[in-house]
Amino acid sequence: MKNYLVIQLARFGDLIQTKRLLATLAARPESAVHLCLDVSLAPLARLVYPDVILHPITAHGTGLDSHAAALKMLVDNRRAFAELAAIDFTSVYNLNFSGLNFRLAALFDPERVAGYAWRSGQEITGPWPAMAMRWSGFRRLGMNLVDFWGAYCPDMLPPKQVNPEAAPKGGGIGVVLAGRESRRSLPAPLLAGITATLAGARKARSITLLGGLAERAAGQAVFKELPANLQSATRNLAGQTDWAQLVETVNTLDLLITPDTGTMHLAAHLGTPVAAFFLSSAWCFETGPYGLGHTVYQAVTDCLPCLETAPCPEDVKCLDGFAAPGFRRFLVTGKTEHAPEGVLALRSEFDDLGQTYAPFAGIDTDARQRAVLRNFLLHHLRGGQPRFDEMESAFARQLYREKDWMTADKPCKAQG
Repeated sequence: MKNYLVIQLARFGDLIQTKRLLATLAARPESAVHLCLDVSLAPLARLVYPDVILHPITAHGTGLDSHAAALKMLVDNRRAFAELAAIDFTSVYNLNFSGLNFRLAALFDPERVAGYAWRSGQEITGPWPAMAMRWSGFRRLGMNLVDFWGAYCPDMLPPKQVNPEAAPKGGGIGVVLAGRESRRSLPAPLLAGITATLAGARKARSITLLGGLAERAAGQAVFKELPANLQSATRNLAGQTDWAQLVETVNTLDLLITPDTGTMHLAAHLGTPVAAFFLSSAWCFETGPYGLGHTVYQAVTDCLPCLETAPCPEDVKCLDGFAAPGFRRFLVTGKTEHAPEGVLALRSEFDDLGQTYAPFAGIDTDARQRAVLRNFLLHHLRGGQPRFDEMESAFARQLYREKDWMTADKPCKAQG
């Protein structure tokens, strides 16, 4: 039996987006897949990854409101670290750039650690994430995060085997009220109008509002903006679902309307169709819904994708396309001539690298350069001595360092 460990200490959406990597490891002969994650996500992980061995730790410090709670956290974490150190892992995939991730890496032989390792007291960033940091200057081109983490394994599963193709399930429309970052979410009146339009077009019999306790008020605001005939068919479940109830609810829907959220990724995992609205710092080619059968409406102002941590000097003008008078008509017809400026409408599809999106309205001005970068990354990941055409070579000169050229036949370590 070969033991593989994935250390994923980020949040809800990142846990779901680790699926291609976890599924690839699980498909290897005589493999046991382990996952180290924040304890708050362990109940969800048991639902979505029932065959993975979990090692929960307290990574984010939430709920430590007393000295006793903090002391218990330290004791529990030390016990979990000792259990991890005692297992003979063939490979460790350490996915997050954080102090805790690096300290966890110190438990293992650095030669077996892919991603972020620890060697002789030094933090070591592996060649694959180091390259990703360099292409972050080309965010509009990029690569889906599911595929980026999956590419730690040269034998990663074909993209069609990651999530089921999405199809309506009979349970009406779900609406995710907001994401973690307010600028990436639609204001309540706009979200209500879009919901009403899609509900009418699909003759939806029910609408379910979803979110955490913090979105309860947003749910009430959206409810008040809905037409009276839809209010009677709407329930506000914000703050009322645990992980099991959220999975059960999303798994019944005909469609999930959402910004870039963890619930969006959960829907894709379950094969529930997504209509996703991306704006501000959210860029669908990086974190869009994974699988076939999804639709993305991407704002395409010249300042996107922005940094969420920086103030917006443009008064969030990326909302303008969604608020344009003709946008709701476009949602019904899907006709190019009805699409307003500032919105790129795309359908999810796959290429040889993984998830991508094809426009059915609007012009994707980055399509040609994106194809070149994706071909470069595909050739790099296939190993051997990559042969790049002239345009790919331009990316190679920007993204490779001298040592990368010398080790171009080993794009990913810890292959097991």
